[in-house]
Amino acid sequence: MQKDGGAVGGDAGREEGDGLWEVAVDRERCIGSGICVGTAPGRFVLTGGRSGPVRAFVGPDGAVLDAAESCPVEAVTVRERGTGRLLAPEE
Repeated sequence: MQKDGGAVGGDAGREEGDGLWEVAVDRERCIGSGICVGTAPGRFVLTGGRSGPVRAFVGPDGAVLDAAESCPVEAVTVRERGTGRLLAPEE
């Protein structure tokens, strides 16, 4: 299994601790509601009835946090790259 959740792209040229966020979707938990796609257009894509991040690492983006908080099954997570600190959904 890929660490980036099969995301397209990435930001391999940057180092950890650079302020990027890691976006992941648990495809086993995802029910394909599409709320994340509607909340953060261009950040998520539905493939095979399940969501996935377009990029595994993104700069700070409130819409990505909103998408994670809006997921009805909490399949979307956003963490600080490097530290792994969970930013969303709030526990």
